[in-house]
Amino acid sequence: MHQQQLQRRMFKAAFLALIFLLAAVSTTEAGKKEKPEKKAKKSDCGEWQWSVCVPTSGDCGLGTREGTRTGAECKQTTKTQKCKIPCNWKKQFGAECKYQFQAWGECDLNTALKTRTGNLKRALHNADCQKTVTISKPCGKLTKPKPQGKF
Repeated sequence: MHQQQLQRRMFKAAFLALIFLLAAVSTTEAGKKEKPEKKAKKSDCGEWQWSVCVPTSGDCGLGTREGTRTGAECKQTTKTQKCKIPCNWKKQFGAECKYQFQAWGECDLNTALKTRTGNLKRALHNADCQKTVTISKPCGKLTKPKPQGKF
């Protein structure tokens, strides 16, 4: 009997402690001041306009590009950014444009050239690239059919 009373007292004490803890948490939550929302700053600064990447040396590799933007209230209107031009890209169409090319076509006997078309695969830093390009190259040695032997 004594043990049951002890268990009841312990249960009551634990229950009261839980109620006290919940009351303490709710009063601290209510006491917190809500922070006023920060007003979104309306900027009259324009979008950044970036120049093409200029390699530090040679025609590919690491380099820099210049960015500019307009606006009377802008803290910064120009900045320089590091960039990289991959050395394995075809520079004939712009160093920042990469194309996926089809197989070479048949040789045109009139021009002695063969051509192929490439579709834009990737453009670095929003570069201005053509959607499709066509390239030509000289055909290999043109061989005339050999006669099949003499009679």
